[in-house]
Amino acid sequence: MDLSPARTRDVDAVTVRPGRPLAGTVRVDGSKNAALPLLTAAASLGRGVRLSGIPASADVQRMLGLLEQAGYRVARPVAEPGAVIVTPQEHPAEAPDLADAARIRASYYLVAPLLAAYGQAALPWPGGCRIGDRGMELHFTVYEAFGDTVLLDDSGYRVLAADRGRGRDKVVLTLPFRSRGASIAAICRAVVAGSRLELGNPNLSPETTGVLAALRSAGWTARADSDTITLAPPLGIPAGTVAWAVPGDKIEAGTLACAIAATGGEGRVEGVAGSDLKVLAGLLDWAGIPVSLAPDAITVHRAHTMSGRPLRAVASLTPDGLDADFEPALMALALTLPGTHLFADDINPGRHGNLLPQLARLGAVVEELSPTRCRLAGPQRLNGTTVKATDIRTGSALLIAGLGARGATTVSGLDQLRRGHADLPAKLRALGADLTDVPR
Repeated sequence: MDLSPARTRDVDAVTVRPGRPLAGTVRVDGSKNAALPLLTAAASLGRGVRLSGIPASADVQRMLGLLEQAGYRVARPVAEPGAVIVTPQEHPAEAPDLADAARIRASYYLVAPLLAAYGQAALPWPGGCRIGDRGMELHFTVYEAFGDTVLLDDSGYRVLAADRGRGRDKVVLTLPFRSRGASIAAICRAVVAGSRLELGNPNLSPETTGVLAALRSAGWTARADSDTITLAPPLGIPAGTVAWAVPGDKIEAGTLACAIAATGGEGRVEGVAGSDLKVLAGLLDWAGIPVSLAPDAITVHRAHTMSGRPLRAVASLTPDGLDADFEPALMALALTLPGTHLFADDINPGRHGNLLPQLARLGAVVEELSPTRCRLAGPQRLNGTTVKATDIRTGSALLIAGLGARGATTVSGLDQLRRGHADLPAKLRALGADLTDVPR
């Protein structure tokens, strides 16, 4: 599979045509959502970290470039594609202007590496997908709990690290809701400070617990239960390079599983922890689509009779809740399923505003109950037309919808899709989808 930047940059859109049910086996890339916090933790650690499984998605590659601009050495071993070694080195006297950080939604992860290097972080407000403002207030609460000073203006924000003598040996903080970004911000800030952390009401998604597991391998004491994360630094300063691995992309795996199910196919998606897909698999089983989970794969079996039971796909930050990034793919799948289905994403309040108008262009009838909640009755017949990937997950949902629409569906805006997936169309082709690239 050729995922070279030159090849993908030349393609602005893809045309999808209905065909036979998807079938076969495909392997996912490393997870963007896991790679970004792991890179942050690596740069915060103060020693070399070798990460394998780094995806070629645009947001991750941009984050690597931003770390280099921030003064970190990022080596890419030629003999191991997808691996990088992040190492601290002598930094310039002044922190660089990281204006390009405005192009990614998770740019706030750069605060901890900048504090480690310069004692301050100056960043533009987060950009990326237009799915609602990326709330930063809770992040600022985290930094203030460490004694840092936060300054705001229209263009962005600055975090000034507490003086060494005024830093906190132990920080105790309870989050008002289970924010993944704020939880990882607190963890990485504790790493930079070398302090203990007791974080109440934390986010316990695989992306967060993955960072804790990585830190444990680097000598930190890290524990997590449903109520609290506790973190403590190692005794002494460990030397040498530590090795971490980026897990397979659960969202890409779930998207491919929904595509297989939407076409009535049967296929196996490898390279992902089956345990990360329990909630999604439960929803598919409820709808009558048999699913098997393995330690490193999900298999979608051909459904003989749909249950007709309605899907209730409500995004949640609770440990056993539905990851919001699964919701768009499930909505596209629900257009093929009998029943009246409910969807909600209060976490990303602008996402439905992107997705629903594009589905309507295909002829989908979706009742908007509020800006973040909607319902639809299926199955529906869609008609191919031109639609646009206005954000990563809208793009993947439109590819699924196009697989079942009559005629050709052209999905443009692939630059948005590539921010999260290096080449999702190629994986669909590997399962037998009829997709044709449209050059710029």
